[in-house]
Amino acid sequence: MTVIVGLVHDGRVHLGGDSAGVCGLRVTVRRDPKIFRNGPYAMGFTTSFRMGQLLHHAFKAPKPKGDLDRFMTTVFVDRLRTCLTEGGWARKDSEQEQAGTFLVGIQGRLFTVYDDYQIAEPADGYAAVGCGDEFALGALHATAGLDLKPRKRLTLALAAAGHHSAGVSAPFRYVTARKHLS
Repeated sequence: MTVIVGLVHDGRVHLGGDSAGVCGLRVTVRRDPKIFRNGPYAMGFTTSFRMGQLLHHAFKAPKPKGDLDRFMTTVFVDRLRTCLTEGGWARKDSEQEQAGTFLVGIQGRLFTVYDDYQIAEPADGYAAVGCGDEFALGALHATAGLDLKPRKRLTLALAAAGHHSAGVSAPFRYVTARKHLS
């Protein structure tokens, strides 16, 4: 299920997401959003609505301090692990913890948090996760050199994923992180 897309433009992170809840061949258009703000962060999830609910309503997102790379891979991930474990979502297999995948925008930077708690930052300034990610990435790449506003690029990426992936459904939603002032 899902496509969540993100891009960085003029010091801000913009996210877009679909509304599909998929179980086997059944699709339910969900009212609860897959993208949202949590404190200074913009977030968009795939994997599980339970994980997303915890990120949105239970995660006490820490305010970034110091080196952002170090902060995200230590303080942010530690707080995230605690929240997901206490909320009953984190899993352990062969002594390795696993969670889910989501995008995070903070201080004008876009990160992907993978299910092993790895933090990745795309060099291209855009990313997508979920079953429609490859279609969305193609659209984001194709529109990178065009003079389009961020919302238009996100809309085109979401529409491409919705057209080609059975696990993606409108309506599409958007959220923008606060502008980072250096």
